[in-house]
Amino acid sequence: VQLQASGGGLVQAGGSLRLSCAASGRTLSSYRMGWFRQAPGKEREFVATISWSSGRTYYADSVKGRFTISRDNAKNTVYLQTNSLKPEDTAVYYCAAAVDTIVVQLTPREYNYWGQGTQVTVSS
Repeated sequence: VQLQASGGGLVQAGGSLRLSCAASGRTLSSYRMGWFRQAPGKEREFVATISWSSGRTYYADSVKGRFTISRDNAKNTVYLQTNSLKPEDTAVYYCAAAVDTIVVQLTPREYNYWGQGTQVTVSS
């Protein structure tokens, strides 16, 4: 699976960005797609995930109610709509894919495929 992330940028606090992750190379119906982020000097952390087949989602507490993950089957693309952005959301955002399991995968090591990352910077 090849993943290509895009949509990052510089935005003021309270603003919004929509991140995209275009997937190719394999049928995604048996995969789970995730977004992670990594700020300077910090470990990569979970943001959100969606099961490609069921559409079920799961969010980190820090973004719940502000971010929305979704998928477009026809375009083989996963989106992360980020609203009400805060300076602490500043990070490189990565999309990732893992073979879907009953237990929701929430850690980076559970994901096998990664995109290149897109920078999100939120100014105060």
